[in-house]
Amino acid sequence: MTTDRDNSHAERTGPATKRLHSRVYTVLIGLSAWLVVSVWLFAGGGVTDYLLFIVSAFIIVVVALQWILSRVARDDGAGQPAEPSFRDWAAGDFDTWQGRLSGKEAATQILLPIAAVAIGMTIFGLALMFAEHKGPLAPTASYSSGSVVKNSG
Repeated sequence: MTTDRDNSHAERTGPATKRLHSRVYTVLIGLSAWLVVSVWLFAGGGVTDYLLFIVSAFIIVVVALQWILSRVARDDGAGQPAEPSFRDWAAGDFDTWQGRLSGKEAATQILLPIAAVAIGMTIFGLALMFAEHKGPLAPTASYSSGSVVKNSG
């Protein structure tokens, strides 16, 4: 039994692209920058800052590679037609190793993991900051050491 979704994939026989739209690269770079900022919510001094610097450097390298890939994809041929609008690209087909997807589905599958990590890291970082500044959850009561009398006999 086939569903409408299966039929829509089976009917795709038109030309497909293997190139991401430049806006997808732009969103990837923006989400990566958001991740760097959200990681620094965990800064606390000492070794933590050193490790956060290393993590930030890895993310910056990934952003640089994304930027390079976006430039290579645009500059590889002089006779290439102009890039279609994002709406046209998203409505068209995107060719992958496993088959064809719509551009919208491909962009969603590419952007969803980094968006989830950036949003999740922001939530964790804000929760940590809130917990640190809020203080202990239990009510504080002052007990003096003399209030408890030991019976040693």
